[in-house]
Amino acid sequence: MAKKQDEAGSPESSSEKAAPTSAEGKEEKKPRAKKSAPNAPAGDGAPASSPAASSSSPPPGPSDKKKRKPGIPPSRGKKLRNHVKNIIQKLGKEGPATLKKAVGTLKQIKRGKFDETVEVHMSLGVDTTQADQLLRGTVPLPHGIGKSVRVAVFTQGDNVAKAKEAGADIVGGDDLIERVQKQNFLEFDVALATQDMMGKVSRLGKVLGPRGLMPTPKAGTVITGDVTNAVKDFKAGKVEYRTDKGGNVHAGVGKLSFDEDKLVDNINAFVEAIRAAKPSGVKGHYIRSMTLCSTMSPGIPVLFS
Repeated sequence: MAKKQDEAGSPESSSEKAAPTSAEGKEEKKPRAKKSAPNAPAGDGAPASSPAASSSSPPPGPSDKKKRKPGIPPSRGKKLRNHVKNIIQKLGKEGPATLKKAVGTLKQIKRGKFDETVEVHMSLGVDTTQADQLLRGTVPLPHGIGKSVRVAVFTQGDNVAKAKEAGADIVGGDDLIERVQKQNFLEFDVALATQDMMGKVSRLGKVLGPRGLMPTPKAGTVITGDVTNAVKDFKAGKVEYRTDKGGNVHAGVGKLSFDEDKLVDNINAFVEAIRAAKPSGVKGHYIRSMTLCSTMSPGIPVLFS
């Protein structure tokens, strides 16, 4: 009997083993502190957020504001909106103008404080899904485009001296190719290459191609004839054109400070080059419309014969 009582133990000892004291239970079953939200305000009864948590959230700044979508210009002032509106209404009443009158109107409505570029935009009746109807080429303008053009020439041998005498800004062969490829040297506006260098220049397609500087025969930037004449043409103002997805061609044909007669001569030279490049597969009207504008002016419809 004594052994059984000892094995079973007294009621006090069994209660001590079964249930701990209240103080020990609080220590063992201590609830975990709830994490407060980093941006939750500390109110009555709520623990204040720690300095580390508050510093982790970035303060509101310019990045939180709505960003302007690309391609959307800033809003114009009231005076400028009314001025442009009156010009558009006036041009709409007059209808298409002759080329000389359109050039004169551009000079009258000039509002920029800088020397604006005169641009020609032509809508062509070509099918851009057909490869043989895509236009691309160059036009030498008789009076230039009114700005200095930096010309780089990839050539070798005797043509190096000829290109430098003709006025080329950068001339070189393997050294120039290595400079463009390794140093990403692109401080030029036009890149020309002689035919014997195209095998090496083709390695620069990934660098020059996305920037529209890769020499191609269609653009006339691959020199097959005299190097001197090719460099002089581009230095004088030889503009490149190509059709976009909508079948339009665009080009800058001079500055607004040019005389009217010089602008008319440049525009006529560009239009004649587009007419001469008419694809054989085009049916119907080839030149659908022509618009003349400057950098800061609305477009003026132009009559063409």
